[in-house]
Amino acid sequence: MAVFFFQFYFLSIFEKNIKVSDCLVIIPTYKEKENIEKMIRKVFSLEKAFHLLIIDDNSPDGTAEIVKSLLKEFEGRLYLEQRAGKLGLGTAYIYGFKWALKRQYQYIFEMDADFSHNPEDLIRLYKKCNEEGADVAIGSRYINGVNVVNWPMGRVLLSYYASAYVRLITRMKIRDTTAGFKCYRRKVLECINLDKIRFTGYAFQIEMKFTAWKLGFNLQEVSIIFTDRTAGQSKMSKGIFKEAVIGVITLKIRSYFKKYTCK
Repeated sequence: MAVFFFQFYFLSIFEKNIKVSDCLVIIPTYKEKENIEKMIRKVFSLEKAFHLLIIDDNSPDGTAEIVKSLLKEFEGRLYLEQRAGKLGLGTAYIYGFKWALKRQYQYIFEMDADFSHNPEDLIRLYKKCNEEGADVAIGSRYINGVNVVNWPMGRVLLSYYASAYVRLITRMKIRDTTAGFKCYRRKVLECINLDKIRFTGYAFQIEMKFTAWKLGFNLQEVSIIFTDRTAGQSKMSKGIFKEAVIGVITLKIRSYFKKYTCK
């Protein structure tokens, strides 16, 4: 009887600390020591249970060490994958998607570490897929005006018109085509040949949406407020925008010669 009691007690503690989830949030990091612990604790405080995969590109500021210090506290919910260097946002997400597909997650999310994406909105993205039939739920800055905080006007205009440019070229009906806050149903990532995704910066976000759309999946937007980072350094560069501008044309031209079917 005593053995049964102790087994039950330790099982209860184990289940309390390790929450089963059908959702995985992927957060790529590079020099995010000011934000990462706060982000991890915020995600794990939500009413919906999420698991977190941090993919760190050898941050020189100790970001990975902060995550390592939390692994035991959040055992079974928090995971860390370290890469040898700064290999690009797109390759980090592809790595994370493949990691998720080897496990039983049904909803896979993209999110930034710097709180520009509000973790509370993870639940809204989840419901858009789980309850409202979306295959890809997109956290959109532009379906109700321009919902951006702390950006200079030049950057707001650049982002807004970049999205309009992408719509013009691709004919997608998505208002925020470069958005990086998303939820995918598992079946979408299983269908896309991830090894054929070519772009690594902002064009990666466009290519993933365009590919899912061409494959016939249902893409829906959820209005969010995007708040620019208050800690850490922005990763934005002219090269990223150049890739997006040229990449969209390349993407469209390629689509004329490509048959979109599940891999």
